[in-house]
Formats: sequence, structure tokens, C-alpha cells
Amino acid sequence: MEPNARLLFLGIGGLLLIATMIGQLLKWRTRSPNPVIDNLNARIYAWWVMALVIGLAFTMGRAGIVILFYLISFYALREFITLTPTRRSDYPALVAAFYFALPVQYLLIWVDWYGLYAIFIPVYLFLLLPILSSFGGDTVRYLERAANVQWGLMITVYCISAVPALVILPIPGFEGKNLLLVAWLILVVQISDVLQYVCGKLFGKRKIAPSLSPSKTVEGFAGGIALSTLIGASLYWVTPFLPWQAALAALLVCLLGFAGGLVMSAIKRDRGVKDWGHMIEGHGGMLDRLDSVCFAAPVFFHVVRYWWV
Repeated sequence: MEPNARLLFLGIGGLLLIATMIGQLLKWRTRSPNPVIDNLNARIYAWWVMALVIGLAFTMGRAGIVILFYLISFYALREFITLTPTRRSDYPALVAAFYFALPVQYLLIWVDWYGLYAIFIPVYLFLLLPILSSFGGDTVRYLERAANVQWGLMITVYCISAVPALVILPIPGFEGKNLLLVAWLILVVQISDVLQYVCGKLFGKRKIAPSLSPSKTVEGFAGGIALSTLIGASLYWVTPFLPWQAALAALLVCLLGFAGGLVMSAIKRDRGVKDWGHMIEGHGGMLDRLDSVCFAAPVFFHVVRYWWV
């Protein structure tokens, strides 16, 4: 692992260690069961697991990151499709999504065929999937069913695959360090989510979208975005950016992450569920942790590619 990456992960480990100590201290002081503190400790434990998994992938380099996010996309797509209505005539489209679109998208990223992986899903698969569904002759809620599969593939495969795509960008003067850019993106977006939650609990009064996400407040949004932007700017040394560029990039991904959280919350409310799944204790399903990254990653990838490649 690159020296700066080791330093970054040591810092993350130190923060998680402090958070663990605080969580256990709060649990010891309350003595009686407290749902908020129990949820906090479950989240800290989950962050430990996620940090270790991502750290292990980093030690394997480019191959580790591509394989890791391939698996993440697979489980995220599975969660999405599980909560959306499908019928027997949709099976050919679902097979194409899981066993054709998903592996081909990551293969194209692996071989760095930008001209194709940038349009493979939003153009070719968006045309192919409805065609496959139409062969069954089932017209019941056909448009909704076709859109469900298309949208699931777009969010869970196309958008998430933009994260490992950062690894192959030939950024001048940043050769061999692209993994740090992946770490920066994930860290800033996740910290933004945490700080928005904390600021909302401490100072939140006015709700932004109570019908979508009751925990999101104006104060939490403003405080979380501001603090995470400062953190992103302070970590400019692990990116190819200058401090002010890192600040603008952090602001961009945090705003997109917030918007992504609202959109994914709207989908969950539409389906009548609180979480996408139960894969990660204290965090719900895979998509519950990636909803912010889904929206931030593709825009961030194209901004970096346009300005720095």
C-alpha cells in the first residue's frame, strides 16, 4: 500500500478507536438499555468491518478494488430488484442485468474502454432490457416494470462502477496513487452523512423533507456539509487537487450525496420499507450505505477526468 494510503488508514483506524471508546463509555454510563447508544455502537462496529474490507482490497491494488465493487454492485442490485415488482416475463431482462450487463461493465472498466463503458448501460442496456421484457407478452404495469430494472441497473451498477473507474484514470503527476482518490471520495461522502446526522441531533429544528427522511434537518444539512467540506479540503494531500480544489470537490460530492440520500429514501418510502436490507448490522442493507456514493461517484469521476486527465 502506498505510504500516504497507510497514513490515511491509520488515521481512520484512530478515529474508529476513539469512537469505539466513546460508545462503550456511553453504554457503561447509562447502564440500562438505550436504543440510540446501542444503534451507535452497532454502526461503529459496522464501520470497523467496512474499513477492514476496503483496506484489504487496497492491499490488492487495482484488482482488489474492481473485484470488491463488482461484488458490491451485485448485492446492491439484488437488494434493489428484491424490493421492486417484477413478473415472469421480466426474467430474461433480469438475467441480462445480473449475468451480462454487470460483468461486462466491470470488464470494460478493467480494460479501460471508456468510450464503451460510459454509454454501455445508459444507452445499449436501456434499449435491450425493455425488448427482452416485451418478448413475454405481459403488458401489466409493463412501463413501470421496465423502468424498475433500468433504474436498478443504472444506480447499482453504472453509478457504483464509477468508483473503481477512478483507479484507471491516467492523472498526470498522480500515477500509482489513484487508490487514494477512491479512499478520499468514500471517506468524505461517509463523513458527510455522519456529520449531518450528528449536527441534526445536536442542533436540528427545521426538517428538510419530513415525508422522505424525518431525521434530515436544515441545521444538520448545513453543519454536516460545511464540516465535511473542510475535512475534504484538509485531506487535499491524498488527491491531485490544490486545497481550494479539494474543497470544491468535497462540496460537490457532499451535495450530490445528500441528494442521493433523498432520492433513495423516496424509493424506500414508495416500497413501504425502512431499509434496503439487513446485510450490515446497524446500517441496513448495502444500498443504505451506498445511496450517497451512488449519486456522487459518477459525477465526481467525470469531473476529475475532464479537468485532470
